[in-house]
Amino acid sequence: MRRAVGKKRKQPLTSPVRHWMVLAVIGSLFAVMAGRALFLQFFNADFLKQRGNAQALRVIDVSAVRGMILDRNGQPLAVSTPVDAVSADPSKLYANPKSWKPLAKILGISYSKLKEKIKRNNKRHFIYLNRQVLPDTAERVMALDIDGVFLRREYKRYYPLGAVTGHLVGFTNVDGRGLEGIELAYNESLRGHPGKDQVIRDASGHIIEHVSNIERAADGEDLVLSIDSRIQYLAYRALKKAVVEHKATSASAVVVDVRSGEVLAMVNEPGYNPNDRRQLRSNRFRNRAVTDSFEPGSTVKPLTVVAALENNYVTPQTVLETDGGTMKLASFTIRDTHDYGNLSVSDTIMKSSNVGAAKLAQQLNNKELWSVLNGVGFGHQPGSGLPGEAKGALQHHSGWRDIRRATIGYGYGLSVTPLQLTQAYATLANDGNRVPLSILRHADAPAGQQVMSATAAKQVRSMLRLAVSDEGTGRNARIPMYHVAGKTGTSRKAEGKGYSKLYNAVFAGMAPATSPRLAMVVVVNEPGAGKYYGGTVAAPVFASVMTGALRLLDVAPDDIPEDRLLIAAGLSEVGGEHNR
Repeated sequence: MRRAVGKKRKQPLTSPVRHWMVLAVIGSLFAVMAGRALFLQFFNADFLKQRGNAQALRVIDVSAVRGMILDRNGQPLAVSTPVDAVSADPSKLYANPKSWKPLAKILGISYSKLKEKIKRNNKRHFIYLNRQVLPDTAERVMALDIDGVFLRREYKRYYPLGAVTGHLVGFTNVDGRGLEGIELAYNESLRGHPGKDQVIRDASGHIIEHVSNIERAADGEDLVLSIDSRIQYLAYRALKKAVVEHKATSASAVVVDVRSGEVLAMVNEPGYNPNDRRQLRSNRFRNRAVTDSFEPGSTVKPLTVVAALENNYVTPQTVLETDGGTMKLASFTIRDTHDYGNLSVSDTIMKSSNVGAAKLAQQLNNKELWSVLNGVGFGHQPGSGLPGEAKGALQHHSGWRDIRRATIGYGYGLSVTPLQLTQAYATLANDGNRVPLSILRHADAPAGQQVMSATAAKQVRSMLRLAVSDEGTGRNARIPMYHVAGKTGTSRKAEGKGYSKLYNAVFAGMAPATSPRLAMVVVVNEPGAGKYYGGTVAAPVFASVMTGALRLLDVAPDDIPEDRLLIAAGLSEVGGEHNR
């Protein structure tokens, strides 16, 4: 038989050969990668480092802590508390839509708004999701561990006394910029200057390392006000009660230290709480004590008397004929509420006679009356440093006619703010020395300017004490153990070319009258519960606040009954003799 002849079959590679071939291939790959790595490390190191830094290094703002606002005794009126802003890299967050609903729920915002915000900004690398969140909310957000969501430290402004100092202190916006009151007026010194840090962020946007400080943050300066928060609270409480009781539209009160010019209290109603953003409506922001002007009515009569005394037309005992309570001047008739008959100059103030004040004004020339009113600050901004100060209206004397001079003499035809009127009465209280007003605490009292003689100021103060006596219109302003000097005012509100049936009830005064320390003005706008006279509406507010303020400041009484003086001296009356 013949053996079949075929092709010769290839022999398979032996196992050792295959093994070495695989190792050779793998080794070649490792050699290529190692060579590439060495090439990049030594020849492209700077380029790679630059690219890496561009992806991980960031320059971030470092918030400055806004300065505190304190009262004169160190009581905080505005402080900044650390909070967090929940921020995000929307380009990363956009890729994880499942995280949006739980994130919106914790942040307390609607899912649809969050969704729309992420989609609208999906090409950007930074947005705020929610500002000034509470610490527990921030912790819950971070517990979700969402790629691209991180926190940024910021500060929230808090006002410990709330509505009590709302109009005065004002408030800031969410970025810490002052918008009203002291926060606005002194924003530059309070806000400080933010710094800059260079940091490394991970892929989720979290800061993993602080590289360097590029610019150090400078915290804001603390500000010490002249305000005494204790007196501020007394004024706030008494004014609020009066507005409610008399159904008034609004009201203002100002208390000033007559020697230093420091404003110790300034309140307005209706108020607002700057901690509650829901109350931040523009119609409530206005600090009426410095922005709102009104015709001061009878509270100007003491200044008319000063002008007459200064120019030697009268003495306190000079008798004025009030002509049955009416006075005809051209086509205009000036009237008193009663027929007072003949009145001395002192009694003219005590009874608040319009006719008497107009007759005094008619004895003066225009410049003589204008000079006194201008000297106490009417027609000028008070310069307290508060935003929105109005200067009122005092026309130059060159344009006055006889009727204008007469009406100005009893408080119509000019307008002032509550702060201006307080400065005028502080000048009377300070023996005619007008001291600049300040909302900041003074280390030393300023010198001031003598705008009337001390003799005339003291004589008028004695008349103002009569106005607060049993026979005067301001009897409701009296306070136990202190002499008070003051004047009521009840002025109709201008409407069109005439006057409406609405009133401003005013009381302006000082205490202790023998050596005044404090001056105060109360203005109640449009009381609507039946009573509208300054003596019945505004004077009780003065009495309530001044009683507490004098005691808080430890001002010595000047009207102590004799029996109390005896007890204080350790004496008792026995059988008609005083025995120790």
